[in-house]
Amino acid sequence: MKTILVVEDEKHLRTLYSQELIAEGYQVVTAQDGKEALETVKNSPIDLAILDIKLQGENGLEVLRDVMEQNRGLKVIINTAYSSYRNDFTSWSADAYIVKSSDLEELKSKVRELMPLVAGS
Repeated sequence: MKTILVVEDEKHLRTLYSQELIAEGYQVVTAQDGKEALETVKNSPIDLAILDIKLQGENGLEVLRDVMEQNRGLKVIINTAYSSYRNDFTSWSADAYIVKSSDLEELKSKVRELMPLVAGS
């Protein structure tokens, strides 16, 4: 089963994303900050990370750099309320950049595109 790490400091969004992605057929683990995210990437097989940029007291772009150094093959979707970070070249190392919306279809569609749930994939 494909495993997704959701890095989000807002608890209700972590819960919402987890529930939606589990319903799609993925295994989900969560982290509320960069430190927890990095520990998870170090200690668990993660296929994809969904990463908020504005984390409590942290810059998600630094977290992006750190987790990608830890797991070079990790696919990452930046999921943020701020479209302005799209112009920061650090964000370009992510596989996708999505501006948060109350409609999670764009996020779920991008997850399916990067990690299809088909036998043998």
